Amino acid sequence: MKVLVDAFGGDNAPLEIIKGSLLALEEHKDLIIELFGDEDIIKKVLAEVIEESKSNKFFSNKKIDRDELCSRILISDAKEVISCDEAPVVAVKTKKDSSLVKAVDKLKNDEESVGLVSAGSTGAVLTAGFLKLGRIRGIKRPALAPALPTINGKQVLVIDCGANMDCDEYNLLQFAQMGNAYMKIVLGVENPRIALLSVGVEDAKGNELTKKVFALLKESNLNFVGNMEARDALSGDYDVIVCDGFAGNVLIKSVEGTAQLLMSVMKKGFLKNLKTKVGAVLLKGAIKDMKSMLDYHSFGGSPFLGAKKLIIKSHGSSKAKSIHASINQVVTFTENKLIENIEKAIAVEDDND
Repeated sequence: MKVLVDAFGGDNAPLEIIKGSLLALEEHKDLIIELFGDEDIIKKVLAEVIEESKSNKFFSNKKIDRDELCSRILISDAKEVISCDEAPVVAVKTKKDSSLVKAVDKLKNDEESVGLVSAGSTGAVLTAGFLKLGRIRGIKRPALAPALPTINGKQVLVIDCGANMDCDEYNLLQFAQMGNAYMKIVLGVENPRIALLSVGVEDAKGNELTKKVFALLKESNLNFVGNMEARDALSGDYDVIVCDGFAGNVLIKSVEGTAQLLMSVMKKGFLKNLKTKVGAVLLKGAIKDMKSMLDYHSFGGSPFLGAKKLIIKSHGSSKAKSIHASINQVVTFTENKLIENIEKAIAVEDDND
């Protein structure tokens, strides 16, 4: 199985991208990773990481065969990088030698390549995927769909979280269908509970778009449980939250900001005086569990559902842990035939319309 990685996408590229790739290679013995970016720099950083790993605990297996690991790394030279400040459409069309564009082109044309991971410009990743890869038949718009932790230890899928700022009711209906298929296939949820993000739980609440979507979801074969308020996103009462990309992006970033604020306030409080420091020691296990649950890096990135091949958009600030998790997502989705199952789900829904 071959996974393509944009080695120069993200705030911490290429070092953390390469580290995450190595961790994924250690975990998956039949995995091949192709890194895209400046070949000279990638080789230099890779050599440094491998050398440093001999004197630290980077690999979980102390007897790891580093030469074998490196034999499963391919490098495709790409001298250009698309930044977050550039207009996505223009950048994708003009920077043909960029790490992202070359990776997407390879993903489209290489049957052995099953997916792509990038922490680069969200707009550029989505534009390249949309323009070059194409969509699953029947899908009007692919959508970004990250999974968030819930209070009961499970996950809730938010679809869309930023790929489509302006949507119609039929786009959101398809988001619900794709989210339903994802939860069944990847997380084994037998009958996913689908909720529509709105300003109140009452049926009549919302703007014109949500009211139209509500009617469509009510008539669908999905397990639609009604409107949901943002404050209940992590309650564990829902499996899929359906929304347009604008509202979804606000929701996701609000959750991330709240989690960061909570951990910061707790850290400040525990360091206040001797008593609070002792309390922190006594609560060390609980604090560690909470930090782990709120750490979005451990969940990987957001899959771009609806495209013909797998694309995982990792957070721009991703470090090795998150890149490793994102590559794991590609492996899991491939093994579970996510693309094929979404195709089947959409075909069935179209037949029922």
